[in-house]
Amino acid sequence: MTTSYPSTSVEAREEVGRSICVLSYKSLKIDEIIKSVSDDGAGATALFIGTTRNSYQGKVVTRLEYQAYSKLAIKTMTDIIRTAHQSATRSTHYSTPAAVPCIISCAVHHRLGTVPVGEPSIVIAVSSPHRKEAFVACEQILEEVKQRVQIWKREYYEGEKEDEAEWKANSS
Repeated sequence: MTTSYPSTSVEAREEVGRSICVLSYKSLKIDEIIKSVSDDGAGATALFIGTTRNSYQGKVVTRLEYQAYSKLAIKTMTDIIRTAHQSATRSTHYSTPAAVPCIISCAVHHRLGTVPVGEPSIVIAVSSPHRKEAFVACEQILEEVKQRVQIWKREYYEGEKEDEAEWKANSS
């Protein structure tokens, strides 16, 4: 099966300080993404892996397909990362010197193209001195990506015609 992609749905990568945002047609390498945010000052790394599940509302899902307006999507993703860094607050249960950031590093990788059942379509990793900041930032980033990033998915179901599969906005 040959799939052509619109010219606006292309791979993209942008770094924000020590953080990174990636749109890729390649399989997401979870270990590499975790390593990209690792730091000796991190006491915690929070990780979210969103995978293609095999069913949705009683239908058997055979695969998902993602497309993006990549130029704008990558800018929106980097804006989300900047906001996460700026809005992070320190845990009250530990005192950390002000020179140490609340969030050390973030990585957001979103897959484009066809994503088979069981494979990751999004991976978010956040490192921080303490677990609370890492978890809060990871969830904040996920929710913002789902609400704001210019990515669309198409779900394919068993027994349904492929040309009837509908594009859906990437939302929560």
